[in-house]
Amino acid sequence: MQVVVRTLHVLRALAGKAKGATLQELHEELDIPVGSLHRLLATLAAEDFVTRSVVNRRYFLGPIARQLAEADQHRSALLVTPHSAITAAAASSGETVFLTELIGDRAVCVALSEGRHPLRLFVRIGQEMPLHAAASGRSLLAYRSEPAVRKLLAKHVLMSFTEATPSTVEEVLAHLTLVRARGYDVCDDELDRGVWAVSSPIFTSTGTVAASVTLAAAGSRMRDPLTRADAVRTILEAGRELSGELGFSGEWPGATDSGVPASRVPAEPAAVTEESP
Repeated sequence: MQVVVRTLHVLRALAGKAKGATLQELHEELDIPVGSLHRLLATLAAEDFVTRSVVNRRYFLGPIARQLAEADQHRSALLVTPHSAITAAAASSGETVFLTELIGDRAVCVALSEGRHPLRLFVRIGQEMPLHAAASGRSLLAYRSEPAVRKLLAKHVLMSFTEATPSTVEEVLAHLTLVRARGYDVCDDELDRGVWAVSSPIFTSTGTVAASVTLAAAGSRMRDPLTRADAVRTILEAGRELSGELGFSGEWPGATDSGVPASRVPAEPAAVTEESP
């Protein structure tokens, strides 16, 4: 197993070096005997996991290693075919439920189950959701560091879709504080007039956010606070199920004073009426 561990150390070291590294530099950094390191690098080079420049004799990550890394960046953490938690949420609520992931610097809908109501929202697979204006996008941002959020938002025009749309970075950051406090996000007339949506983050085993699951409906069907409360519970249950399948076992954000996760506690009508940003 020592050879496997050393191989992983070499690949990890080269991944962080845009200018590559010499045999001696890797030896000094990893404390692997020069002879063993040379044989290991030769094997990795033969399999295209590492390349060696004929000009400066420095080693770099090879095409196979980079191909694996890039493929993982664009691979959906969950299948494009709607997960049973998504279809169950759509069936029980009658509303459109969809999954969104951050692909590069874009929030993209990657799976969807349409509702049964006559008026259906136009959300399609591959559709980009505005990071600043959509509950699905903000749920992806809420648990990232502030510098990371600022960097992502700087790549987009923060368009005002309605009067309620957060249109500055500071407004978005303030809203993300609310998302973290309650464990989900609500979008009410911020992206599309007459549209209400609630979104839950989906956490991985390490506590990072892999995706978001969102229930979207015509606002006219969501006037009743109890209906909104049911929608919140439905999407939080879906979020917890999907998170559990990705290995998440931590405490759900937005837990009540009693320590019971918000998805397990009946939402009070008075609190639901105050959810709109």
